[in-house]
Amino acid sequence: MSRRADHPDDHAPDGTVLPRWVDKPWGHEEIWAWTEAYVGKILVIEAGRRLSFQYHETKDEWIHLLEGRLRLTLQNAAGEIEVAVLDAGESAHVAPGRRHRYEAIETSRIIEVSTPELADVVRLEDDFGREGTSEA
Repeated sequence: MSRRADHPDDHAPDGTVLPRWVDKPWGHEEIWAWTEAYVGKILVIEAGRRLSFQYHETKDEWIHLLEGRLRLTLQNAAGEIEVAVLDAGESAHVAPGRRHRYEAIETSRIIEVSTPELADVVRLEDDFGREGTSEA
């Protein structure tokens, strides 16, 4: 299927054309769906790289590992931090307020579906000096 030329339905609420590629220090993400109700992304995390140890005040997300192996650090309902290894085909829910981090044991492709609050990131630790910010 060829891409439609600048169709209004291919735009995010902020006006950007979708899909949108965003380079990150740990790899990249492709935002392929974005409405007032939800966002769909594909995250690619390079082997040995990890995202911030972070939480979201409002954003609610699910991840599904398409390829690779991922170390998931995730706060449980009791407030304890748990670490699990996800293999391709496994999924996890990251509820609002839960501290979490994704670390690629092998280069990993993840599909993420979430509520649309993309700037809702509170970074507690970050390998790239972005603590406390919501910068890319």
